[in-house]
Amino acid sequence: MNLEYFIAKRLIKGGETKSSISAPILKIAIAAIAIGLVMMLIAIASGVGLKEKIREKVAAFNGHIQIQNYDNNNSDVSTVPLPITQDFYPEFPDVEGIERIQAVATKGGIIRTEDTFEGMLAKGVGTDYNWRYFEDFLVEGALPNFSGDLNDEVLISSLKANLLQLGVGDSFYAVFLKDNDPNKLPNNRRFKVVGIYDSGFEEFDRDIIFVDLRHIQRMNKWESTEVGHFEVFLEDFDDLEAKSNEIYGKTQSNLDTRNIKSEYYQIFEWIGLFDFNIALIIGIMIIVGGINMITALLVLILERTQMIGVLKALGSSNWSIRKVFIYNGAYLISLGLFWGNIIGLGLIFLQSKYRFLKFPNPEEYYIEYIPMQVNVPTIIVLNLGVLMLCTLMLLVPSYAISKIAPVKAIKFE
Repeated sequence: MNLEYFIAKRLIKGGETKSSISAPILKIAIAAIAIGLVMMLIAIASGVGLKEKIREKVAAFNGHIQIQNYDNNNSDVSTVPLPITQDFYPEFPDVEGIERIQAVATKGGIIRTEDTFEGMLAKGVGTDYNWRYFEDFLVEGALPNFSGDLNDEVLISSLKANLLQLGVGDSFYAVFLKDNDPNKLPNNRRFKVVGIYDSGFEEFDRDIIFVDLRHIQRMNKWESTEVGHFEVFLEDFDDLEAKSNEIYGKTQSNLDTRNIKSEYYQIFEWIGLFDFNIALIIGIMIIVGGINMITALLVLILERTQMIGVLKALGSSNWSIRKVFIYNGAYLISLGLFWGNIIGLGLIFLQSKYRFLKFPNPEEYYIEYIPMQVNVPTIIVLNLGVLMLCTLMLLVPSYAISKIAPVKAIKFE
């Protein structure tokens, strides 16, 4: 092993000399591995980052799982109330992996100003509501405070504010139907804009405004202990289907559960294609890098034909000589991976911090910039996978060594 390592080391140094024919080819092979790894890292980081951001935005408006009355199953509007005193609220001891549960209610209405009007869906939230996501979405003003007495504060989207020509501090009237019956006189409520958000998700920004839950309760003539439905947030999104079924089995028979994956299946089917795209890019880059390494190894074998003949004449086996060239190839692959990691992770860090790469059509991706997300285990697995696969590909060209005859090789020029 020591002799093979020594020969491989000398072989590498010989291949890097300026007079060597293989020197530029080896550099190209190293560059191909480095560029390929950069592309793979960026593909993984951007694909995973975009999936995570879209999931977060959908969950911000709906939670991961909703628990509601069966009578509300096919409607975004809360019509039949639920008592807030439930075995699963505010904690769900029977199911693990739940981050939090919050009670909300929704009611459709119309916002009218002196000049125009727009339809909307008022989402009533209380003191248990988690504003974590909307702290990032907030573009102007502040988040509403519903911890004290009933107030008229409201959070609306920048899309809705622009359509209605409203700004922070402006007031407007909202009209709500009584019991969803158009024959009854509507409820009128006056609200004041305290904050404007922009999630980039037009499907939600176009309709949803946030008001005090007590407004919805009063308009629907509910008790203060009645809500529309519950939003459940999970610790791990990958457990969504399993936890959804588990929660359904551990709630009362009059309650139904639905998760955001089934509710917005088109969005999640679309982002599911990201995994295929990432796998395709990784496969192509590994093939390109492997082909470059095969070419470099064949040139190296051709250039070292005399050395191969001498080693065979001294009694070295074909496999021991092949291992010398495979070690050499693995070393070159490692060099490419080293520079690929430095460049790729550097670009990912810069994009995460400065967000200089932006989508030309952000409305199609629900976000303005290209998000990046990558973790250490993914980087390690990717590097080991590329190293192993590219090294295995070198077994094919190294087989040419067994076809070289010692006598002819020593005479080879």
